[in-house]
Amino acid sequence: MRHLTLPLTLATLLPAAALAQGFTYGERNTDYPPAFPEQTRAPLTDSGIELATETLAGGLVHPWGIANLPDGGWLVTERAGRLRHLGADGTLSEPVEGIPEVLAEKQGGLLDVALAPDFADSRTIYLTYAKPIDGKSATAAARMTLSDDLASVSDVEDIFVQEPPSETPMHYGARVLFLDDGTVAITSGEHFTDDQRLYAQDLDKTYGKVIRVNPDGTVPEGNPFVDQDGAVDTIWSYGHRNIQGAAVADDGTFWTIEHGPAGGDELNRPEAGLNYGWPVISYGKRYDGGVVGSGGAAQEGMEQPVYFWDPVIAPGGMAFHSGETFSDWNGDLLIGSLKPGGVVRLSLEDGLVTEEERLLRDIGRVRDVEIQPDGSFVILTDFENGSVIRVTPAE
Repeated sequence: MRHLTLPLTLATLLPAAALAQGFTYGERNTDYPPAFPEQTRAPLTDSGIELATETLAGGLVHPWGIANLPDGGWLVTERAGRLRHLGADGTLSEPVEGIPEVLAEKQGGLLDVALAPDFADSRTIYLTYAKPIDGKSATAAARMTLSDDLASVSDVEDIFVQEPPSETPMHYGARVLFLDDGTVAITSGEHFTDDQRLYAQDLDKTYGKVIRVNPDGTVPEGNPFVDQDGAVDTIWSYGHRNIQGAAVADDGTFWTIEHGPAGGDELNRPEAGLNYGWPVISYGKRYDGGVVGSGGAAQEGMEQPVYFWDPVIAPGGMAFHSGETFSDWNGDLLIGSLKPGGVVRLSLEDGLVTEEERLLRDIGRVRDVEIQPDGSFVILTDFENGSVIRVTPAE
């Protein structure tokens, strides 16, 4: 990749399309130059597509994760500790029984949900949650069997529990998804505090990591630290802050998105054994205005993000688009934004971001995005009175 010797200025990065759609990137928190031209502030675009929204269900308490069911409808988590079935007709079930106990404090609670690839036969689902442990908590992932009537789960078994537990109910990460090789990726956060964020660099702890396990929680072939003394053998990559979005592209590549501090949200393509820098390097700064770690955004032996935002989008879940509806967006990433809110669309080419669009900017905090078989998509709004909303082209 090409490297710049001078910072890109707002004037050189602000296309006229941004003015047309009423959005500009705004002032940066830091002046670290990007490592290559495509790494930040891609040309802003306006698809010119009018979007229609339909609320499928409301009254959900901070909904966090959503998964399509093969026969229509969805499973939806509420951070307060409830899993619900939402029917294709908008009928919202009573809470599913048998869900593990969660620590529902601050950012903790019941988090992501995913279906096993063989769900239609096995009825196996996966949940991530803040697991209470002796007055503390940890990111955990569990698999379980969903009953035929969608009313309860059984055979609940943790396949991952973060170590050590933390007294700080923040930065759990907690996306769970299947990779193309049949293994399971689980993302973890580093619990935010100055002392514990350092654990993102420690291979004997599972803070700030991408975890890769078999569906039953055992260690798969190819994990990079299996033979390294003192390292946790389920770690895939490290040096992450708080990964709350993850997706697999059509070509099988695995992507994540993580929260930065003040500036420095990152889109990454995590690879085995690599160090993504937190909290040593960052394109953001501390909330109190101080520098992060080394006071720089690059260091030998640490990976650069594919893309970063400054100011932030505060990313939630994300998904690669496919389908006839919005077909011009096929292969693009749709990313939930918690701040300033809405959905961020990224076009990618040869592994680099080529354009960015801001959608549904007035809808507020979007926690997750789920693409539907026809190419429409549903989003979760993360509020005390949150909703599941379907997005289609306006007629």
